[in-house]
Amino acid sequence: MNWRKIIVLVALGLSSTFTFAQSNLLNAKTPDQIGVKTEAELVADNDKPLPYGYVMDRDVLMGKRVWEYIDLDERANFPLYFPVEGDIMKSVDRQPLYNVLINGIKDGKITEVYDSSYFTDKKMLADIETSLVLIDTTDAGREYYNAGEAIPEEYITKQVIEAYHVNAYRVVGYWYFDKRQGELKYRLLGICPVVPDVYTLNAEEQDYVELFWVYFPAARDVLHEAKSFNDRNSAVPFSFDHLLNSRRFTSFIYKEENVYGDRLIKDYMRENAQMQLLESERVKDKIRNFEQDMWNY
Repeated sequence: MNWRKIIVLVALGLSSTFTFAQSNLLNAKTPDQIGVKTEAELVADNDKPLPYGYVMDRDVLMGKRVWEYIDLDERANFPLYFPVEGDIMKSVDRQPLYNVLINGIKDGKITEVYDSSYFTDKKMLADIETSLVLIDTTDAGREYYNAGEAIPEEYITKQVIEAYHVNAYRVVGYWYFDKRQGELKYRLLGICPVVPDVYTLNAEEQDYVELFWVYFPAARDVLHEAKSFNDRNSAVPFSFDHLLNSRRFTSFIYKEENVYGDRLIKDYMRENAQMQLLESERVKDKIRNFEQDMWNY
């Protein structure tokens, strides 16, 4: 078998591996046929998230749990935020990460949802929905209510947390040195959308809250099916599972596990944003230097 045949076989193998939401784009006769896979594609579509390898406790020479803040105002984090409006929001091909998480929870595909990053107490869908919607009446509507009359709909206001309200994401992960493979690795444990408190949604100063914490390993199948935008090649989009596992985002550490009850950096670096960022970098360098020091003799 010559090299030309080998290259052709490899190309065919890769083409059967990469199947995306925009399948049938070039063969569709009408718009509703875009994204509809053929029977052969459905049979060959066995794409699953890459499973984590088993790590024995005795192989972990060093471990450190850290909490990070992903600011969605930074350009590198835009794939987690957009799209948030327009006709593209009606498409199933591209959704913001918030919609993927909230729809997965509503559909029952994401069940490991908690109220904190320690994953001790589960958070039910009813509890989440109360944090998303605020129904109130105007002053004119209260007059109808006090008079014992039905309140007209035009006097009832409804505020809902949407994808464009998400300000940031908080993630918790575990850095560890695998002595069997001799390298520093990272395992993402949870992710949390940060949104304004629905009661301060229209206020000048908004209070931001953690909406819910999703245990990441249990949500990988849902995040793998959802695709984010790849600005270098739209034919090969990244799944949210790949994007987060490969750390294709910018963030800063706001907390590390410590003897003081995992206190926040801002609790001991008070009222000094620059020192807080420097402390975040110090924690990051401390983890990196452990791997570097392993190879110094």
